Amino acid sequence: MVDRRFVREGFTPDVCEIFCSDAEKVNRLKQEVAVTEGMSLFFKALADDTRLKIIYALSKEELCVCDVANLIGSTVQAASHHLRFLRNIGLAKYRKEGKIVFYSLKDRKIAELLETIIHQLKGGLE
Repeated sequence: MVDRRFVREGFTPDVCEIFCSDAEKVNRLKQEVAVTEGMSLFFKALADDTRLKIIYALSKEELCVCDVANLIGSTVQAASHHLRFLRNIGLAKYRKEGKIVFYSLKDRKIAELLETIIHQLKGGLE
């Protein structure tokens, strides 16, 4: 049900009725938010359910490409594609042992971040 008090052309209760901007604050924050450049790729990796499963599994232990494929229920080629994406954005690394390629997380801090998120989500659901 729409609250009739707020039914006016171009007006909603969650938007400023007039335009005003604090130039000093905006300029300071523009410089500060620059640190987020490139972070969207990291969140793109986390936003994909399959890649998130892979990242979580790699946070537990090193896996070969075939193990990852089996884990996510895909072909080796599809698993390799996901792993390559994770490697290209700096989340995963690999090593080759004979004919087998093993992947792991590049930095343990990613595993710690995942554990923190999981803990927070579990706490929020209880």
